[in-house]
Amino acid sequence: PSLDPADMSATVDHEVGGRIGVEHLLTCGRSRIAVISGDPSYGAAHERANGALAALDAAGLAPWGGEVLFGTWTESWGRSATEVLLARPDAADPDRGIDGILCGSDQIARGVLDVLREHSIVVPRDVSVVGHDNWELFATGSRPQLTSVAMHLEDLGRRAARRLFAAIEGNATPGIEVVPST
Repeated sequence: PSLDPADMSATVDHEVGGRIGVEHLLTCGRSRIAVISGDPSYGAAHERANGALAALDAAGLAPWGGEVLFGTWTESWGRSATEVLLARPDAADPDRGIDGILCGSDQIARGVLDVLREHSIVVPRDVSVVGHDNWELFATGSRPQLTSVAMHLEDLGRRAARRLFAAIEGNATPGIEVVPST
């Protein structure tokens, strides 16, 4: 979103997305949740991570592994980050090891799912995984199918187009319109 209050912006509430992703994992009985986010130069990567950290903190928890892992928005980053997590000494411990992973994108989540499968870790029995974006190609094409935070990009596009057409007609409405994630 633009920082100029005279501009018009439409955006997604990424922080809510991170929060509800963790809340879903908590509802599923997970308590040792790692967070793998995307490119740290993107505000969305930090906003999603901040929402996740806030939800963990509200539950009296910290991210498994002690920190959010930032990388790229790719399957290969999801694979690499998961290998890093699984290489930690307590990763395989059934009482202390990882039992949930919140991913900053569905692409990252696909890489996570690949590595978990390669290590004979069954999703969702052993580790639950939540993606972010709800891109049908990634979410439904994953094995198993992926639970994902929806950003409602079509709705975002419609809202942005309506605001643009209104501005062209001389009815600009400055400010930021935020679409909630679900």
